[in-house]
Amino acid sequence: MTPAAAVGAHGFDRGHTDDLIAYLQSSPSPFHAVASAATRLEKAGFRQVDETAAWDDAPGGRYLIRGGALVAWYVPEGATPDTPFRIVGAHTDSPNLRVKPIPDTGTHGWRQVAVEIYGGVPLNTWLDRDLGLSGRLALRDGSVVLVQLDEPLLRVPQLAIHLDRSVNDSMTLDRQRHLTPIWGLGEVDEGSLIAYVAAAAGVAADDVVGWDLMVHDVQPPSYLGRDRELLAAPRLDNLLSVHAGTAALAAAVAEGENLPHIPVLAAFDHEETGSESDTGAQGPLLGTVLERLVFSRGGSVEDRARALAGTVCLSSDMGHAVHPNYSERHEPGHHPMPNKGPILKVNVNNRYATNAVGRQVFAAACEKAGVPWQTFVSNNAVACGTTIGPITAARLGISTVDCGIAALSMHSARELCGADDPFLLAAALRAFLES
Repeated sequence: MTPAAAVGAHGFDRGHTDDLIAYLQSSPSPFHAVASAATRLEKAGFRQVDETAAWDDAPGGRYLIRGGALVAWYVPEGATPDTPFRIVGAHTDSPNLRVKPIPDTGTHGWRQVAVEIYGGVPLNTWLDRDLGLSGRLALRDGSVVLVQLDEPLLRVPQLAIHLDRSVNDSMTLDRQRHLTPIWGLGEVDEGSLIAYVAAAAGVAADDVVGWDLMVHDVQPPSYLGRDRELLAAPRLDNLLSVHAGTAALAAAVAEGENLPHIPVLAAFDHEETGSESDTGAQGPLLGTVLERLVFSRGGSVEDRARALAGTVCLSSDMGHAVHPNYSERHEPGHHPMPNKGPILKVNVNNRYATNAVGRQVFAAACEKAGVPWQTFVSNNAVACGTTIGPITAARLGISTVDCGIAALSMHSARELCGADDPFLLAAALRAFLES
């Protein structure tokens, strides 16, 4: 990793970004991302709860993990059943290539691994990269083991230009035929991939009955540029927000006795594929947690309605910085830049949930934190993406605001943002949770 500049443009120590780099390296899959976030919360005094157990009404920090999703909260002293929530929402998944149920394949003397494309992947960004494997193994006894292989095991080789002279004019990748990684030479050896992964995880291959495995680029995150003012890294979308939300929640509980609301971090899985799962924002996970928190303090259906009526969610996800080589793709009057602070994301067709009242909430949080901020809106001729924000607003009926960080190369195997912005976002999120 290239050395960091000691101090960012806004005069603060880059320790937050250094910790983000460590978090990204320890979080190649959603399952690792929530485990790494949980470790940070444990250090801040949070403890894990079991969804199948009864929850008590004692003040303090709690969190639960379900697959690749995490929900954490802090109940301050004096919280009543109708105390509203302040929620930071994010997601743990990133577009990538994921291992198929029968993974061992190959042809012409090459051993390969069958993969399925997950989410909106710019396919060419996964070519000619050294790839590791990560995810989880489900064992015969019902237990689950995380596995992280940071060695260069696989590679999706690009066709040499000598065999396709038109590659620089019109490269087309077939999603089925051209994205299959190689990982060795020889005939197809059924069961060999899972046997290798199981051995690395310290379990018997015969005990593995299921897996959720995916590839990741083994090149580590790095500061970039003459002044080290940029950060190049995988999975910034959206682990940067998960890390910022975790840091903000941990910092906010230091003032826990003065918190007027219950701060919550909701890090969902499967945002990149529509959020329709038991761990996605379309599912009941967050709503169930909030309801149980009301009822565990003796609250009624009326108390739940009052608590949600006063609740606000900041949905934090990566956004687009103006691209110097493609500026015509951006809205001419809105050009977010790295290291200029977090962005407020607006779309009148409700692809983002922000409205005028939400703008005031976001502006107040940034002002309290002393953080500059920007606005993003899409070019009318370019389709706008969406987030968990509108889903959360519609599902729970709560006021929701979309924000994030301006970045380049979104959804690439390796993305780029300002090195100061992760701290600026975390500071704004903390101010929001404490407000």
